[in-house]
Amino acid sequence: MILLRMTVLTIIVGLWSSPASAANAIAAVDHKNLYNGIIDPALLVTGYSGKENLVYDVSWTGGIKIGELHLQVNSLPDTKDEYEIRATVTTKNAAIDLIYPIRDLHVTRVRGPKRLPYHYEIWQKEGYKYRAHRVIEYNQETGAITYTKNNKLEGLFQVDGETNNEFSSFFNSRLMDFPIGGGFIVPTFADKKRVEVVVNAIATRYFDETLLGPVTTVEIMPVMTFKGLYDKKGDTVIWYTNDECRVPVMINSKILIGSLTAELTAYENPACTRYPSVALKKK
Repeated sequence: MILLRMTVLTIIVGLWSSPASAANAIAAVDHKNLYNGIIDPALLVTGYSGKENLVYDVSWTGGIKIGELHLQVNSLPDTKDEYEIRATVTTKNAAIDLIYPIRDLHVTRVRGPKRLPYHYEIWQKEGYKYRAHRVIEYNQETGAITYTKNNKLEGLFQVDGETNNEFSSFFNSRLMDFPIGGGFIVPTFADKKRVEVVVNAIATRYFDETLLGPVTTVEIMPVMTFKGLYDKKGDTVIWYTNDECRVPVMINSKILIGSLTAELTAYENPACTRYPSVALKKK
């Protein structure tokens, strides 16, 4: 059960941490001139096309598949500049599903030119008994944040300044400038507080084989001290294609025992003409 609670949301929702194991890579980054990251408007065309779908196989050390992550960025009907980020974490199509099934759904709604969240809803179905429904409402103008769990008020929080949640941080930071050997800040609300996440652009890396074919990527290592909804024990590295599509082709996260890898297995985004759509293969 502990291993399963460190599936993809260890990589993405509880995503960002950087302990001593990442010290050498981080030390090579110049942190003297950190600034708040700004979304490049030119990248919004692909990053928030409103029709993007990404699917990942999540494997434990040695290539043992333990689950899947399904991500979607959908435009909301009858709105302007409002989108829904949907993430489904499941053990379906993995042998461990018989022992401890997981069906978690995370929905973040964002709006405006900065794509900031105003509503975050989570449905957790883990094992054969655990069920939870959480809702977080963000007022970006006043800094007020309301958190409820299973229809019960759990907390009222006040933060100074605009803030992302873990999902909008992930999708928005990929649309910012990646200064190799440098970094930028993405404010994020997690663990009941606003945290200034430092996102480090470590290096470029070429992959001979990915779902999209041979690609050059930018290796990104975010630094975060919070746990988020899921525990995590090690550093996380994300590889985005170094082009206008910024497709995250692979994510690796070290855990207490071994590591987890999320590898892209299906992709669709009509706004990204560089790469053709690749459907998920039927099991």
